[in-house]
Amino acid sequence: MLSNRLTKHFAAAAAVTVVAGAANAAIVHWDVNLVVPNNIDGLYINVETQTTGSAASVVPGWDLNPYGTSTTAMSWFGATGGGCVTGTGQGGTTVAVASLSMGSIVGAASTFGNTASSVTAGGWLLNANNYFGFRFVGADGATRYGFGVMAIGASMGSRTLVSLDYENVAGTAITVGTVPAPGAIALLGLAGLAARRRR
Repeated sequence: MLSNRLTKHFAAAAAVTVVAGAANAAIVHWDVNLVVPNNIDGLYINVETQTTGSAASVVPGWDLNPYGTSTTAMSWFGATGGGCVTGTGQGGTTVAVASLSMGSIVGAASTFGNTASSVTAGGWLLNANNYFGFRFVGADGATRYGFGVMAIGASMGSRTLVSLDYENVAGTAITVGTVPAPGAIALLGLAGLAARRRR
């Protein structure tokens, strides 16, 4: 009796999660977890192929390039047609690559910059995760929008690119902080396990 109820409970929960996850199914998530070196090259990133390197020549089709030798600022380059969202952001004092708040929308209405744009401790938060928005041109020639998480330490020279997420549907805006539902597969597995135990 109890196992029968558990089976129904897990199956219902899994179904709800799959439906909820379907709305975000086009979001591609990448756990990068790489330090952005405090040098003139920094980190070259191809968002779509999930490759990185210390020079443009080793990352074909690179999209983003955070770099810098200062402990008070970090600079960015973006490939043609790409770049990062600019503005004052949550730090409030710098018009450059913005540190965005959760829930910000990154899309066609956003303002992007793809030249060297410095961000400072006044514009970004120290000892915190900062969210930034970006766009890039995919291999199919279409523009996609995304957001990233950059962990900043005690100074702007201490930075780790934590993750990148982008909307795989070309031209579709993305909400900062939205990620694919990770629990759907786990719950389906639990539902299957409960059904197997009932037998």
